[in-house]
Amino acid sequence: MTTSAERAEFALSADELEFFRNNGYVGPLTIYTPDEMDRIWKTVQRESLDRSHAAYPEAVAVSGAPNIVNYDRHLDVDLLARHVRNRKIVDRVASILGPDLLCWRSEFFPKYPGDEGTDWHQADTFANASGKPQLLWPGESEDDFGAGTLTVWTAFTDSTLENGCLQIIPGTHNKMNYDETKQMDYRAERINTEVKNGVPRGFFGYDYRQLQVDPDWRPNEEDAFSLVMNKGQCVIFWSTLMHASLPNRSSGKDYRMGFATRYVPTKVRIYPDTDRIDEYGGSIPLDRWGAVLVGGRDEYGHNKIATETLRGTPFATL
Repeated sequence: MTTSAERAEFALSADELEFFRNNGYVGPLTIYTPDEMDRIWKTVQRESLDRSHAAYPEAVAVSGAPNIVNYDRHLDVDLLARHVRNRKIVDRVASILGPDLLCWRSEFFPKYPGDEGTDWHQADTFANASGKPQLLWPGESEDDFGAGTLTVWTAFTDSTLENGCLQIIPGTHNKMNYDETKQMDYRAERINTEVKNGVPRGFFGYDYRQLQVDPDWRPNEEDAFSLVMNKGQCVIFWSTLMHASLPNRSSGKDYRMGFATRYVPTKVRIYPDTDRIDEYGGSIPLDRWGAVLVGGRDEYGHNKIATETLRGTPFATL
């Protein structure tokens, strides 16, 4: 953790850090004004249609899983590359994880009118879909409960109760209710068909309840907090925090777009002993993937580091 003498411009305050330690999240935090976010999203939408430099090929099995092929567009879209390095984000993440930081993944999270909510879940090693850990902290085995990752979820559009905002259960980040060494079976026909506790919720073709440590346990939704955010705001939370999202019950064209960036210290091993991601009905190779050093130094050499975008722009210049 940075010392007071090293305090960065956008570092979390002592009160914010205390809140984060107790609750597992902090936010909403404003990163862009609504007008700035509109301009960024308009350009990103246009540029992301060009997949000629995307990290992963388009021709993969993605039935019912719109995200997997669009992982890591920060590796080829310059505005997203700039976003993952934004000091208003990185300084705050460094307050929690320390100065030596990697961004190892980014994901779009759209929710269109009629889409179900995302079911309650936690992620530590991210072995939840494939059964193979994607993160290992030092000294951690595949069977251990580690620290997960810090997720920064930025609202690229307004995120409301009607169009499917995030929900969290504060204070649930220190105990895993799910065993990621268990297996879930993928069935595309599950998507947009299940109702849980009166709310349409699913998990991209999986049933996350299959991973429960106690099959009879249910999350206490009375403690849930809905994260309504204006476009340009973000929330930072541990991936081990119980989180979900509401369904999009809006009419017309009121879609919700979130963009999640995930950070770990450089000491964490990413995608250990694997060269593919197999999950959510898709399979993508990692030959063009690289973690981005967004702060400090990498003294470990565990991971493949991308020094420039896949279009040839040096990350250091963004």
